Amino acid sequence: MSVVIRPHGIDDVEAVAKVHVETWRETYRGLMPDELLDSPDMVENRRRMWTSLLTPENRRDYSSAIADQDGTVVGIALSGPSPGDERGSDRHLFVLYTYSAIHGSGVGQRLLDAVVNLEERTSLWVADPNPRARAFYRRNGFTCDGEIKTDEYDGVREVRMVRERPEVSVH
Repeated sequence: MSVVIRPHGIDDVEAVAKVHVETWRETYRGLMPDELLDSPDMVENRRRMWTSLLTPENRRDYSSAIADQDGTVVGIALSGPSPGDERGSDRHLFVLYTYSAIHGSGVGQRLLDAVVNLEERTSLWVADPNPRARAFYRRNGFTCDGEIKTDEYDGVREVRMVRERPEVSVH
């Protein structure tokens, strides 16, 4: 399996939208309502979202990457400015999905590393329950900060995780 991590461009939008929806269906079936996951508009909604992120204004603020396996997109990641409710975070991880067939291959790690700088305080929301994702983020230095919410869009209960900036020692 040869997987290349690279920024995504406008030519990738259709594939990225498809991966976004298909990985949601793999991950959230049973947590999100089926009518949402199976909505005929789901791929188009994701396509519009990813297209809007590629405008010149947004490209300055957002960092996106795809995992390309021999010409097929198998994973996606997106980080950007923290939303207003993210107390003191420099960055927010909005998206990190890979197909379940490649879980454990290191592709998720490579995508995370491509869109999040270790030197930035980073926050994210992760579905609860999603033990595999939470364990992945814990291995990467994220901890739950006690904040819990129910997503207005999909009704999924989410837990906020934060990775602090590394301590810098002064000699």
